[in-house]
Amino acid sequence: MINRISRRTFVKASLSAAAGVSAFPYINCGKIGVARPMKRMMGRIGFEATTLGLGGQASIQWTPKGEDPHQIILKAFELGLNYFDTSNLYGPSQTHYGKAFRALDLIPGQAGYREKLRRSIFLTSKTHLRWAKGSKSTEGVTNWSNGENNTHTLEDVRRSLSQIYGDGNGSYPKGAYLDMVLIHDLNTLEEVDALYFGLSDPDPSADQIGALAALRDVRDGTNRTGLNPKEEKLIRHIGFSGHYSPAVMTEMIQRDEENILDGLLVAVNANDRLYFNMQHNVIPVAAAKDLGIIAMKVFADGAMYTKDSNWSWMPEHVVRTVGSANLPSRPLVEYSLSVPGVHTAIIGIGHVDDDPGDCQLTQNLSSAQITPGGLSENDRREREIPAAQAKDGKTNYFQMAKQELTPPRDPALIQTSKDGQRLVRLTWQTAFAGDEPIQSYHVFREGEKIGEVKHHPQINKRPFYFDDSPFASDAYEYTVISVDAIDRESDPVRLVSRKS
Repeated sequence: MINRISRRTFVKASLSAAAGVSAFPYINCGKIGVARPMKRMMGRIGFEATTLGLGGQASIQWTPKGEDPHQIILKAFELGLNYFDTSNLYGPSQTHYGKAFRALDLIPGQAGYREKLRRSIFLTSKTHLRWAKGSKSTEGVTNWSNGENNTHTLEDVRRSLSQIYGDGNGSYPKGAYLDMVLIHDLNTLEEVDALYFGLSDPDPSADQIGALAALRDVRDGTNRTGLNPKEEKLIRHIGFSGHYSPAVMTEMIQRDEENILDGLLVAVNANDRLYFNMQHNVIPVAAAKDLGIIAMKVFADGAMYTKDSNWSWMPEHVVRTVGSANLPSRPLVEYSLSVPGVHTAIIGIGHVDDDPGDCQLTQNLSSAQITPGGLSENDRREREIPAAQAKDGKTNYFQMAKQELTPPRDPALIQTSKDGQRLVRLTWQTAFAGDEPIQSYHVFREGEKIGEVKHHPQINKRPFYFDDSPFASDAYEYTVISVDAIDRESDPVRLVSRKS
């Protein structure tokens, strides 16, 4: 039995929560009665994605009795969604997409193949395999397989193609491809090390090769790793995802000197600022790098509603209602899509219904019709208040605990001279924001402020710096602090110059 709130209660609550945002008509899951869904250009990927994408979990992974995952996928197509998500770790999710794709004539090589329709959608899958070659256990590196003894990244890519387009047993037709493969659920710096291993100069004879080098081969149709002997082009773009650590995810982007990464899937919702938040840390870096940014965990995997704050793993965990009287779904969808830089939000669907008030797909699509900047900062803060009441704000079980504004990281002092003039350069790596964005860095010499450096998203390892030319030959103590948007200061970092 599906618990229902009345349509009148839902509509009233949703429209009230959306005050100041253009109202869009409700879409019947059975009949389309609205204009085309809004789209946003996904950074340098160059694809215009609908602001709502279909997540690959919920009833597509853990199907409760009475639900049909194929119909969910087909309804998403019918309503105009063009971003679709699945994963090698999502149980039967990829095979459900395969069945739906056959119904839609999206299998290359089969009679009636609708190539133009295939080009009009964006299909993303994921791998949790960090190594493309070698299986040596590495501390801090999780290399989760899908239960079928796949241990290397390209095995996951080919498995995805086989399950979606082929026989499910390893074969897939010529011309089958994934628009993007995401390295999923990045958590540690050791995993970043593994992923980049061998990328700059892959050696086919090496014992180990990281995932990125092999993914580049099947993106470009090359065989630099020796792992793509047929020089197949199987994917169009490479990205990664993370729920947990903005610091690790930022490191992943900053190390990308070859611009191999095109996409970021990131957890962000109206309780994000109660944790080590994504929206003031990794998302600005990804946006500055022009990545396509996809939001996930809009409803905290259902923890905003009926599900416990823990990972889902069975049909009973799937939420099949639309919002609640106290917390309508519309303001939560609008919140995630109003985070600067976000292009689309993927949401798993538990239930579709001919009654638009009970149809998650209908209501989520209606709620997603918001332009970038469509909410003021006050509107966004107002949406955080009721969200924080869900589970007493303890909804984001997948995210690191809240931390305060950090000092500048890895500070260093370089002292030189030029034409008899003493030169001191202070350098540091980006600080991490607390619940407000970073504004600037203030520099002091012997306790006296001598300058400011404006903060910007640091997209590589080139540090922030400040140059000083003290006239006296004394040794000086310098301090640098981070300052956020409401003028709160971090602890200082201290550096001492030598006497010249």
